Amino acid sequence: MERIALEIKVYSNKRCNISTHYNLGKMERWVGRVAIVTGASAGIGAAIAKALAQNGMRVVGVARREERIQELADALKKENAKGELFPFKGDITIEEDVKRVVQWTRDTLGGADVLVNNAGRAVLTKLSEVSIEDMNKVFGLNVFALTQLTGCVIQDMKSRGVDDGHIFHINSTAGHSVLDIQGMDIYITSKHAVTVLTELQRRELRDSGTKIRITSISPGLVRTEIMVASGLCEENAAKVYSMSPCLESEDVANGLLYVLTTPPHVQIHELKMQPTGDPYNYN
Repeated sequence: MERIALEIKVYSNKRCNISTHYNLGKMERWVGRVAIVTGASAGIGAAIAKALAQNGMRVVGVARREERIQELADALKKENAKGELFPFKGDITIEEDVKRVVQWTRDTLGGADVLVNNAGRAVLTKLSEVSIEDMNKVFGLNVFALTQLTGCVIQDMKSRGVDDGHIFHINSTAGHSVLDIQGMDIYITSKHAVTVLTELQRRELRDSGTKIRITSISPGLVRTEIMVASGLCEENAAKVYSMSPCLESEDVANGLLYVLTTPPHVQIHELKMQPTGDPYNYN
């Protein structure tokens, strides 16, 4: 079994007995409710969409590669999953697609109770050589789209009287420290922005009087397709994963399920996940 080191930052407004209130792994209050998961066609997003559907949620999986989400949805039906996955073709860097997925979810399924901002992008380039186009690609998806979709979903939740919704940002341990990883500077900068956004959005939700929770989940190195998508050939990407301990997408999905099963009066603001033996210090 993969060994994982966890660091959890928790906010709570009352004391509780962990043995009484924490029914870890139990998702009863979320069965039948609706989640939107971005970047659901592969990697962490696919693992999260699958885990939520297996635990009884109705999941809208958003990605440009709709056919890959459909394959996962078909597999879930064959295994008689408690919930269901609904593929949605969309690009959340496009404002109209953001509005469209929120409205479709409301019209078709009654609206989202959970949002998982998982879609992300990286480019491998030096700061002195990065183009405006590359910066727009990374910040457009990792920061701007995340912010807009979160705002639209929160507004939709409030309009429907949802007071116990949950927003997740799939962040990175790179968003908590300035790592010396060549070529990843723009990605690291974007993830630091997500860390700040999470706290500012928590304060805004607090000040508006809602009990909608928000959580940043920050994994260390995860074995996904992002290295190849960032420009590395498959051989070099495999070398990166072989040289350092890493997590699997299912580890991140399990971390999200843990946070979702905490009682409504507890907000886990930050969940850091590192593979045991990770050489980096993110404090």
